[in-house]
Amino acid sequence: MAAASVGAPLLGLGGAEATLSRLRPPPPGGHESIPLRRSAAAVAASIPRRRESLRSAERASVASSRKTPTRAMLGFPSLCPTSLPSRQSRGRNNVRRRAPVAAALLELKPPPYPLDALEPHLSREAVEHHWGRHQRSHVDCLNAAIAGTQLEGMELEDMVVAAYNKGDPHPPFVHAAQIWNHDFFWQSMKPGGGGEPSGRLMELIERDFGSYERMIKELKHAALTQFGSGWAWLAYKANRLEVGNAVNPCPSEKDNKLVVAKTPNAVNPLLWDYSPLLAIDVWEHAYYLDYENRRADYVSTFLDKLVSWEVVSSRLENAINRATERAKVDEKRRQDDDVEATSRKPVEMYLDSDNDDSETE
Repeated sequence: MAAASVGAPLLGLGGAEATLSRLRPPPPGGHESIPLRRSAAAVAASIPRRRESLRSAERASVASSRKTPTRAMLGFPSLCPTSLPSRQSRGRNNVRRRAPVAAALLELKPPPYPLDALEPHLSREAVEHHWGRHQRSHVDCLNAAIAGTQLEGMELEDMVVAAYNKGDPHPPFVHAAQIWNHDFFWQSMKPGGGGEPSGRLMELIERDFGSYERMIKELKHAALTQFGSGWAWLAYKANRLEVGNAVNPCPSEKDNKLVVAKTPNAVNPLLWDYSPLLAIDVWEHAYYLDYENRRADYVSTFLDKLVSWEVVSSRLENAINRATERAKVDEKRRQDDDVEATSRKPVEMYLDSDNDDSETE
């Protein structure tokens, strides 16, 4: 086989020509350059590797050109001061320090029972779809939205109220509220639930609604008349009329009593300073796989076969204790204000009549 001539061009490197007459750069010692001896087969074999290298460089260039969303792009600049250094970069001399990122992330909490434990009333497929897909997406979106903001590190309940921003919600609100609502919803059910409540819960139901049947009727009505997506709630109202964060849905109701309410989308009674006791999710994805568009059947099954009145009773006790402690704090504050007002000495004022006469003259 005849050897290739030294000056013969070889094609194939992306349209560029390579010749065997190309020389290595002179060695440091200044010795004579040595011709680069590469066969045509070696050059041809290197072509696939060269092409892959070019593709990798192109992918890296495209990736680096993609902009990372800034805090201002998240839509709530008042909670995302871009002039401050990030949490990881703060420190003496602005030295970048590694922060425990995992500790700041919210996690997807599983329901307090196996995913198939509510069958046949709620199938495993429906629970997996509802919890594993919809709620997980809220957790992922919330972690991305609050990173580096004042919301990061807050308790979820406090985050819901803060992000609601007195009726002008910041973007993280819907994710924070939906995570809280769903955790509350899963805990409101149990395998073999239903029946009737007992103890103080039943006493307050009969006192505030007239009967258990009347309360169930009002709760079903709220769930079925909530237009579109939302929630139906049984809650304990123990606040005064001025909530300071949202329009009170029961302004004429007496405090310290049970109330039924319905809310659109992600809104919940925390925003009115109520204590939620029971939640029924009436978003369509909560029941469509098992009940299609038969919301009434789903709500009836929830109350007859799934609700955990033991959990509702425990929540009621916590709500009453919380209201009692707050009432004590309020009363102590009023007493302190009264003491301060009575202890103030009256201010005596004198009129300089001479100056007044001179000015008059």
